[in-house]
This record gives sequence, C-alpha cells and structure tokens, in this order.
Amino acid sequence: MIRRLAILGVGLMGGSLALALKRTGLVETVVGAGRGRDNLDLALKAGVIDVIADTAALAVQGADMIVLAVPVGGMPGVMDQIAPNLDDRAVLTDVGSTKQDVVAAARTLLPNHLARFVPGHPIAGAEVSGVAAAHADLYRGKDVILTPLPENDAAAVERVRQMWQGCGARVEAMSPEDHDRVFAAVSHLPHLAAFALMDELAGRENSEQFFRHAGSGFRDFTRIAGSHPEMWRDVALANREAVVAELDAYIDRLYRIRDLVSSADGDALMEVLSRASHARQQWAQIKKRTCR
Repeated sequence: MIRRLAILGVGLMGGSLALALKRTGLVETVVGAGRGRDNLDLALKAGVIDVIADTAALAVQGADMIVLAVPVGGMPGVMDQIAPNLDDRAVLTDVGSTKQDVVAAARTLLPNHLARFVPGHPIAGAEVSGVAAAHADLYRGKDVILTPLPENDAAAVERVRQMWQGCGARVEAMSPEDHDRVFAAVSHLPHLAAFALMDELAGRENSEQFFRHAGSGFRDFTRIAGSHPEMWRDVALANREAVVAELDAYIDRLYRIRDLVSSADGDALMEVLSRASHARQQWAQIKKRTCR
C-alpha cells in the first residue's frame, strides 16, 4: 500500500499510473502537481488525483512514493525543487524515456536520496497526451524497465517493482547505458523518422493533395508523429550520441535501398525486403507470445 503518492506531471503516463493503482486499491491518496492548472483541475474532477499541490515541492511533503512524470528535459528542475522537502523514507522513481541523463541529474541534485531513487521507464504510451487520455489499463501487459543504481536500497527497488506489477506490468532490469543504447534504436529513431516524414510532406506546397490520398500504411507509419513534441525533443537531445549513431545507420540503409532502386537491381532489393519482412514477422510472433 502506498499511503501518499505524489505524481509530478499529471499527464497520460502519470495519470494512468494513478488510475491503475486506485483501481487495485494500492494507494490511499494521490497528490498531483504540474504546469497546467486546467489539466490539474481536470485530473481532480475525473478522480485521477485527490489533491492539487501548487508546486512540486509542496506535492512531495509527506509522500512515501514520488513519481517524476515530466519530460526528461524538465527532470533537473523538478529534482532541484523537491530535494529540500523529501521525506527520508520516501521512494522516488521516474517514467523518462532516457536514463543516463536522469541518473546524472539525480546524482547531482539528489545526492542524499540516491538510495531511494530507482530510475524507470514504462514501455507504454500513445500519440496523445494530457490527463484526458489517461486510463487504468495503459500498463497492463506492458514492459517496465528499471535501471537500478549501485547506491539503491534493495527494499526501494522492490517497492517500485511491486508498484508497477500492481498496474499489471511486466518488470525487468537493465543498466542505464544498455537502456539508452537499445531504445535509441527501437523507440527514439522510429519517432524521429515519423516526425521527419510528416514535416517533409507538410512543407510541400501541395501537401493537402498528398495527405488526402494517404492510406493505412501512411497512417500506421506516421501515427507516432502525433506524439508530444517537447517530450521527443528532450529525448533526442538527452540521448543524442546513441540517437545520432542510429540515425547514421538508418540513413546508410536508406541510401543502400535508394541505390538499388536507382539501378533497378530487383534481385538485391528483393533480398533486402525479404530479410526485413521475415524479421518483422518473427518479431511479431515473439511479441504475441510474450504478451499473453
């Protein structure tokens, strides 16, 4: 049981966590803080949170579990605000899509609380944002990656693990370095690719004609381009070394495909497409088995 949960950033991620814990009876009181008062008022009215705090510093007073659910670029500022008001026994975690930068900020700004700061990343989200999009099933059957620190108290790690499991999530652990390298390839790069295609087409004089005739393939590829721009700007910059490496590898592969198309090398193009199709089908089968 979490007696008092402070959600700093009551949007899709933080709001869905609060709803899931409330539904399972794992939390008594949820305090919310964030930048937009209208969003917080909506969260209170919808029963996502029970109390609105005017500042993050006020929100964490007396909280035994604190979740930082702001964009990763805003993590240092929030950590700096809350550091003086943290209860010695409070456990902290976050939902950031990058981990090395968050860990570095915590080591600088929360040096006395590292034993109870357990970095995390729920692999769940949508192209919509704000508390209006929150729902209690967001994390059910989804993966949550924890990146425990050498300084972490084992009991704090277990408490965060149990919180996410209470939401129906599968929890696993990896190092912050491995996390950022892996997700640069399978999350950060795909988002930037989708944003790039939408931006390129939207910049054309006859963009309306293209969008009018776009079908399901375009819809599926670009769905994530509707995601929160501030969040993905911060992610790309925070993990820029790994992201640039993945962009370079992807651009090289695109140039390879371009050369095959340009030279009308159907056999070689077929080989690339077949490999990719087979890999996609294998991945889909693996995900289907693991999500049961």
